[in-house]
Amino acid sequence: MTENVDYRKLWKLLIDKKMKKTELISAAGISTNVLAKLNKGEFVSMDSIQKICKALHCDVGDICVVNDEVLDKEGI
Repeated sequence: MTENVDYRKLWKLLIDKKMKKTELISAAGISTNVLAKLNKGEFVSMDSIQKICKALHCDVGDICVVNDEVLDKEGI
């Protein structure tokens, strides 16, 4: 499956903050399923994105980029 969302900014931000992915789960109050979706580059709910942004004190654009090429292929 082709990636829909690029979360590399999130992973870099975690490295910069010296935070492990497992620590993000408890800090943001997200589930392991949400983390799995993030790892796969899948869409997650805006509620989950909001929790992550609040925990990391950042904005949505600081943690993800929507892949326009995939959206064009899907006709979105």
